[in-house]
Amino acid sequence: MPGPLAGLKVLDFTTLLPGPFATMVLSDLGADVLRIVSASRPDLVGFLPPFLPGNDVSAALAYLGRGKRCLSLNITLPQAAEIVHRLISQYDIILEQFRPGVMARYGLDYESLRAVNPAIVYCSLTGYGQTGPMKSKAGHDLNYLARSGCLSYSGRVEGGPSLFGIQISDLAGGSMNAVIGILASVVSRDRTGRGQYVDVSMTDGIMALNAMTGAGFLVDGREPRREGEVLNGGTLYDLYETADGRHLSIGSVEPQFYMRLCRAIGREDLADLGIAPLDLAPVKDQFRQIIRSKTLAEWQEIFSPLDACVEPVFTLAEAFSDPHAVEREMVVEVDAPDGGKVRQIASPVKFSETRQEYRSAGSMDVSGTPGILSEVGFTEDEINNFQESGVLS
Repeated sequence: MPGPLAGLKVLDFTTLLPGPFATMVLSDLGADVLRIVSASRPDLVGFLPPFLPGNDVSAALAYLGRGKRCLSLNITLPQAAEIVHRLISQYDIILEQFRPGVMARYGLDYESLRAVNPAIVYCSLTGYGQTGPMKSKAGHDLNYLARSGCLSYSGRVEGGPSLFGIQISDLAGGSMNAVIGILASVVSRDRTGRGQYVDVSMTDGIMALNAMTGAGFLVDGREPRREGEVLNGGTLYDLYETADGRHLSIGSVEPQFYMRLCRAIGREDLADLGIAPLDLAPVKDQFRQIIRSKTLAEWQEIFSPLDACVEPVFTLAEAFSDPHAVEREMVVEVDAPDGGKVRQIASPVKFSETRQEYRSAGSMDVSGTPGILSEVGFTEDEINNFQESGVLS
């Protein structure tokens, strides 16, 4: 059965991580995504190692470009707008990731395209949004985390804020909000017949993730402190080093889980203190010493049968091969450009009636450009003229 988004057609003008991840999510769910690529503005993700065996395709591009077709287009030339105008008669969703004003410079902004197709859903995904004094500034994931307030109470008292291994602002703040905004607009369009403009700021998105601590601050004005809150190290809820230099996560917040934790480590005498003892430091030192007395494997053997919210910190190899992840089918094999297969991370959403569509790994192949243009009514002569003028980059 086709994916749940079958029938939706998306023009993807994005590069790097946030936009391509969003359109990959849409593609996995069945949408037809056409990726607009430019030889004059190559996607840096395509040059990040490692590369697929026997190919010049980076693993990141093969993943983020999954299921998408590619059309080469030089949007700086006037004829590009003519092509996009024809495309949006069929591709009725646009996602772009340029700074504010760039698409308007080429006649490809929302107001220009809405005049051609009033039902267009047009999403702009940027670091700081389309309004405000920061709107035209460059930024990266770390900058958005910094300005959102999240880093002010993350990390350690002695070490200060810490970097994350994943791009939280890009993905949780940007990509997923773009998907939500686009799909919400599609639902609205189904009711009203009208499309709309969606403005997604990664900084806004990550600021909204201050869900509990930020909500509290807006009520009482108290600034949260590093290692001073329930879930940031200010209780026994924390990460603990094991005898072999690995780490164990202890999240036994509720009394029943904390009781099982204390029994498992042979310290039932600590059970009455709870996860947030009044005199935290000496109790936490005892926990650190206890957890450091055994290896991670030994603790896994103890805690695996228990429902105590205690889990090992896995490496990627351990995470992807974990029996739970295997049964949840979180790694899939996708057709690679050379005819082989490549292992990739699966979509995390499961459906009872429809399945995700992993049609192919992404590639730099734009050889299908003439065919894509003929699908929307351009003649062979028109396509040849586009190629000669350089609009098909």
